[in-house]
Amino acid sequence: MPPGEKLDIVLRVISGEVSVSQAARQAKVSEQSVGNWKCRFIAAGRQGLDGAERRNAERERQLLAEIAELKAALGEIYVQLRSKRQSVDYRTVPSQALRRYGSTPGSASQGSAEFSRYPGGNTRGGR
Repeated sequence: MPPGEKLDIVLRVISGEVSVSQAARQAKVSEQSVGNWKCRFIAAGRQGLDGAERRNAERERQLLAEIAELKAALGEIYVQLRSKRQSVDYRTVPSQALRRYGSTPGSASQGSAEFSRYPGGNTRGGR
């Protein structure tokens, strides 16, 4: 049953217009269902009177403050990473492959005029 219809039934019961049993017969549901709807409606209304709105607003403020803090931390990390990337000259750092075969930056694998240290013009010892 749609919530709007349940609300109409509960309001008619609360106002005394109909009894729970009459409302249940008219809606073709059990008396227990109408009683449960009435209890849930009253409980939800009670929460509104207890200041649930204030609690929700406070929680929202806490979450917004946490979001702002996380954004600031992320911004700081981004600036640090960017700074480190700019300070590293990737051309001066030899790769693992260059170290493994005894080549150095500027050798044959890097396109220098000197072809190779090994006989046969090969960087792996002439094979």
